[in-house]
Amino acid sequence: MACEGPPALAIEGLCVRYGDRSALEDVTLSVQRHEIVGLMGRSGAGKSTLLKSVLMLVAPHAGAIRVFGAPHHLAESRSGVAWLPQRFQPPGHLSGHDFVRLSLALHNRPARRARTAFMAEQLELDPAALDRPIRCYAKGMAQKLGLLATLLADLPLLVLDEPLSGLDPAARRLLKRQLAAYRARGRTVLLSAQIPSDHEGLCDRVAVLHRGRLRYLGSPADLEARQDAPTLASAFLAEIEGADAAGRFAAVRA
Repeated sequence: MACEGPPALAIEGLCVRYGDRSALEDVTLSVQRHEIVGLMGRSGAGKSTLLKSVLMLVAPHAGAIRVFGAPHHLAESRSGVAWLPQRFQPPGHLSGHDFVRLSLALHNRPARRARTAFMAEQLELDPAALDRPIRCYAKGMAQKLGLLATLLADLPLLVLDEPLSGLDPAARRLLKRQLAAYRARGRTVLLSAQIPSDHEGLCDRVAVLHRGRLRYLGSPADLEARQDAPTLASAFLAEIEGADAAGRFAAVRA
């Protein structure tokens, strides 16, 4: 599919610090329109910090971020972005339908019960559960509800932090199918996932973050070839272990 205009997301020289600790250091990457890019990295690698920086939930210390060509600090630049955080905790007193209705209202989108029920089924969420208070939901059900509202918003860019967390294998497969369909409609997805298999069969490109730095950006297949590895998981481990080994060698030489 031909892509016109600036990238959906362009990050250049991004640096973020928490006190004396560097969370991201000189990260530069872009997400093209109509693609799915996955952030890979161990816990604490900087994945969530990068996503929050895009959404102005974290203030960068240096660097530039543009969303569809507009500086990310402008509110209008984020009007086309839907976001699902890693620790998603919807208000327990609302019903599922109420939560979807309020979420879509924030994006000036109407909530249609039939459409909501249909999409819920696509995520293996019982439509009858949407009439119950969210406090009655199990963790996986609440995660599906957040994904449901995010997908129904149908915005140009989805930013998802660990969206497959808490989902069983069948639900993971269904969500991957829905995200692929989202891309096929001309949308863009940026997601983080700690488990390499969550990226397999879904992401056009992956970005490996390790100790706050970008170590690789390219297709999953190219990462496997680069490390001569049989799986994405083994290629990922080889990539970050190689980065650690290079760091130790540089420290010894210094």
